[in-house]
Amino acid sequence: MARRSLPILKHLLQSSKTSSSTTTSDLLHPFVSKRSVTYMPRPGDGTPRAVTLIPGDGIGPLVTGAVEQVMEAMHAPIYFEKYEVHGDMIKVPQEVIDSITKNKVCLKGGLATPVGGGVSSLNVQLRKDLDLYASLVNCFNLPGLPTRHENVDIVVIRENTEGEYAGLEHEVVPGVVESLKVITKFCSERIAKYAFEYAYLNNRKKVTAVHKANIMKLADGLFLESCREVATKYPGIKYNEIIVDNCCMQLVSRPEQFDVMVTPNLYGNLVANTAAGIAGGTGVMPGAEFCACRQRRG
Repeated sequence: MARRSLPILKHLLQSSKTSSSTTTSDLLHPFVSKRSVTYMPRPGDGTPRAVTLIPGDGIGPLVTGAVEQVMEAMHAPIYFEKYEVHGDMIKVPQEVIDSITKNKVCLKGGLATPVGGGVSSLNVQLRKDLDLYASLVNCFNLPGLPTRHENVDIVVIRENTEGEYAGLEHEVVPGVVESLKVITKFCSERIAKYAFEYAYLNNRKKVTAVHKANIMKLADGLFLESCREVATKYPGIKYNEIIVDNCCMQLVSRPEQFDVMVTPNLYGNLVANTAAGIAGGTGVMPGAEFCACRQRRG
């Protein structure tokens, strides 16, 4: 802002020496008239960049279509490489994976997943193939969208690659199915570091770890142990913990108490959707998934 204001200030000072009768609005008029209504700072050299686009299923094409219209109206220096991927496919085509890896940015609508059978979730496949370990959803009050609660501004950061979503299931004997929950120290520390670093860089004051370590003492206990170790490296950020069932109750009664929340995989899915519903719905809350490997996907 200071850089953009400096030429205007210099012009005002120079003009005031030559003409004391000129008003401020007259001096500012040439600059105001030249500024585009859709102006925004553009990083880089302005060369259009490719973005992979997967409209998906359900309302996905409507949401991504609206984004395309906004980008066009803004004259954003991007263009889309569109691929038709749907939840009933056996796997995500390799050309789509290659496009995401090359472009490093992908706009994706939701992919439908069959319930209780059928093919595996392509959403989960993408997370594993691209190591999209961090899911971030920012839930906050929007002007013009009335909700029950005010002052909601919650960031839910969810570990995205393991836990119950590891997909390790098998039938032991007919009528008995075993599903494994996998928690590792590496992934727990990685998501905890991401949460605290996000809080530090975005001037957030508190990180809350969501768990069920009172019952799953080893798995969620390891997750908490990792969060506690990372928390000691960020003394300026308050750290606390909350059991997931109490967390859901607190979310719907006093959501304004939460700032940044870090969770294992399954809990994060539930908490993020609950927080989004409180703030106005999943369709209007921004979210993204991130990979640590810059050469693959930023």
